[in-house]
Amino acid sequence: MMKIVLAPDSYKNSLTAKEVATAMHKGFAKVYPEADFVDVPMADGGEGTVQSLVDAKNGQIITEEVTNPLGYKTEAHYGLIDDGKVAVIEMAEASGIQYINQFTQNPYITTTFGTGELIKSAIQKGAKTIIIGIGGSATNDGGAGMAQALGAHLLDEKGQELQYGGAMLEKLDKIDTTDMLPELADVKVVIASDVTNPLTGPNGASHVFGPQKGASEEMVEFLDKALSHYAEVLKRDLGKDLEQVPGAGAAGGLGAGLLAFTHSEMRSGVDIVVDYTDLKDKVKDADVVVTGEGQIDFQTKFGKTPIGVAKATKAVNPQATVIAIAGSVGEKISELYPLGIDAIFTCVPGVEELSKAIQDTDKNLQQVSENIARLIKNTK
Repeated sequence: MMKIVLAPDSYKNSLTAKEVATAMHKGFAKVYPEADFVDVPMADGGEGTVQSLVDAKNGQIITEEVTNPLGYKTEAHYGLIDDGKVAVIEMAEASGIQYINQFTQNPYITTTFGTGELIKSAIQKGAKTIIIGIGGSATNDGGAGMAQALGAHLLDEKGQELQYGGAMLEKLDKIDTTDMLPELADVKVVIASDVTNPLTGPNGASHVFGPQKGASEEMVEFLDKALSHYAEVLKRDLGKDLEQVPGAGAAGGLGAGLLAFTHSEMRSGVDIVVDYTDLKDKVKDADVVVTGEGQIDFQTKFGKTPIGVAKATKAVNPQATVIAIAGSVGEKISELYPLGIDAIFTCVPGVEELSKAIQDTDKNLQQVSENIARLIKNTK
């Protein structure tokens, strides 16, 4: 019996990973109705990771009222899987760039406090492992707000608590962790990030990502110096030397904050999802593995889901055929073939408006999946 594993990412602004897998399944089933199908919603640690893992593991979505980057209250979501022992958080849910615009963006004041509130909620509900994707931030505070939400005191020379924002780190005189959430000591934090930028310097959080969040050249320099001072205090008070650690600059320095204040490790997002979905076990006897996402091009090789699925598959089942289906196919896709993808297809049938293509994604995925299945059947 043919075994077909469907392991796609979401199609942004269109379908969740589970919905993409379902559409692919329907198309292939028209040709192989008796096949052994295994649907495995995937993600790479970015947007959609919570939903994908909740769908893949039959978990639940939790909603909390938290503080957004500008200090206002908002609702944010995270997932609980493995009987509530594992929480899946996207920092952008509470502290993402979608909360700011050209008039409100200001990395001097934006905070990760809300992300800390999500972590606190998950711990209080019994989570012992927290997977946190740290892309898409609106912040440049080094995770200071996150730490404060978990009970850390970041004090100025007068012993007063620092206010929100990256600019305030210049005034940091002392870090006191005695009131941090006690349960945090028994929690493992897995940071999902493919960013390798250090905390400071020309390749650091402020210089590389600050302008995207509204920082002028003058602000970039100020924020970089503030983060450098923050790093000095972290080293002195917590014994953590993080300033040049790869990935410390992710999400405006939230990478450094998590490494400093929690028991954490940094891993590739797609590798984490591969592990938690048991993908390697599911593909080891597969004949065909189908993956995909909204856009595939040469950048896909830098930690995106299709390459993660392909590498995981070929590692345990080199003979399996790995096929990727995308909404659009960009430049230099030939660079992906040596990495484990055997063929790449687009699901868009012809030239059409983007809105129409998005609207028809389900139908188009079913159609191209059926066509691929027919091709496979006629070449066996």
